[in-house]
Amino acid sequence: MNAWLPVAVLGTSLIASLIIFLVPDAKQRLRSTLNITAALVKIGLVAWMVFGIYQQELFETRFTLVPGIDFVLRADSLSMLFAGLSSVLWLFTTIYAIGYLEGSPHRSRFFGFFSLCVASTMGISLAGNLFTFLIFFEMLTLSTYPLVVHRGTQASLTAGRTYLRYTLGGGAMLLLGVVLLYSYAGPQVGEFAETGTLRAATSLDPRTLAAIFVVLIIGVGVKAAFVPFHGWLPVAMVAPAPVSALLHAVAVVKAGAFGIIRIVYNVYGIEFSAQIGVLLPLGILAAITIIWGSMQALRQMELKKRLAYSTVSQVSYIALGVALFGPIGSIGGLVHLLHQGIMKVTLFFAAGNYAETLGIHRIDELDGVGKRMPGTSLAFTIGALGMIGLPPTAGFISKWYLGIGALEAGMAWALGVLVLSSALNAAYFLPILYRLWFKPVRGAWPDEQIPAARFETDPWLLFPTLATMAFTIAAGLLASHPWSPLTWATLISVREYLP
Repeated sequence: MNAWLPVAVLGTSLIASLIIFLVPDAKQRLRSTLNITAALVKIGLVAWMVFGIYQQELFETRFTLVPGIDFVLRADSLSMLFAGLSSVLWLFTTIYAIGYLEGSPHRSRFFGFFSLCVASTMGISLAGNLFTFLIFFEMLTLSTYPLVVHRGTQASLTAGRTYLRYTLGGGAMLLLGVVLLYSYAGPQVGEFAETGTLRAATSLDPRTLAAIFVVLIIGVGVKAAFVPFHGWLPVAMVAPAPVSALLHAVAVVKAGAFGIIRIVYNVYGIEFSAQIGVLLPLGILAAITIIWGSMQALRQMELKKRLAYSTVSQVSYIALGVALFGPIGSIGGLVHLLHQGIMKVTLFFAAGNYAETLGIHRIDELDGVGKRMPGTSLAFTIGALGMIGLPPTAGFISKWYLGIGALEAGMAWALGVLVLSSALNAAYFLPILYRLWFKPVRGAWPDEQIPAARFETDPWLLFPTLATMAFTIAAGLLASHPWSPLTWATLISVREYLP
């Protein structure tokens, strides 16, 4: 049974996508039932595997494609970190998308690719080697493209072409890196092991392995939106709000960040990565991206674009934590994989609510909106405070561990980057909160077609927003709980550094 659970996790969203493609657009109840049922079943299966991993059980599906190269799905503590995030946020993003796209055309096409995208993400999380990871990494690109261009406008088609240029280019670099590594060191080094498969390969030239490392990191770094490979992300904000949430919090950028973690921890190994000198350059690249993304966010007056550049900055915290040689920094980077997801999805849900309910897209149109949409605005406020890193939010936990990890690793400059980044986060989020709660309303709202009896917005839009807001607070307040994201990240870090 354990051998088939990883396949079943993939199958829930893959089968759902194939069925949804065939459902007529008018059959909204059937399509919604399929979506939500598949999401709930997936959460149950992932929870089953999480409990099993905690008990040291093995969940693996393996078969040989060609001699020496296997297709492997395997659940380990790191894969469950990403799979848990994706499965839970898929449920809430699905609920949100049902309300957001109500009455719009091509809903079955949208939700079909939506489920296919999540299947790709789960494949990335459960991949047991680089070859399998590469397959689902490219599948993710192809399944998200139709979501980016869903509206069919000239702007969305242009954004889709930009998205493909970047992500297919990144995929080609990742393919090159995998081929080089397999050719030089053998396919066995592509297997994901808790302390890395290259750590014992002392006979291999470290300079060659470092060069291959660079190629691999560029390949996954495009989706992780590293500077200068980030250009696709702000452009893709023309997509509907559920797609933006998917790109930033659940799937694409998280797949890139997760790829970095896999390459450093499970292929090269953290100790071997430090020996060949690739961690410091990775940390410097992450630091540049953190500061540059924050500075660009300051310049944006369109709300979703400000959030997009914030993602460019925030996701690189994960890479910075990986680059800090020490368990504390690793905990900070790993837990931020989850924490950034729940905070950023909350912010994009709120931005979508403003756009759908009041037709608001720009920051200078938000004056006094907190009075009209208090629930959405409270959620945006909590998400923003979390991004700044204020207690008791999830963001505080991430930044605290990253800061302590920087000092532990003797990299005080990284602590300076975190402090400067937090100050910039405050500079681009606090003015928005001031407008929401303290500025007077500017005349009439751009669109007041919402029925007066409805509380602020559609419940399908409001419920997921408030739910992920609650997670943002709970992840901070309950950080010491045995099943918290922090506890799970600590488990992974201990197994990495103390095998």
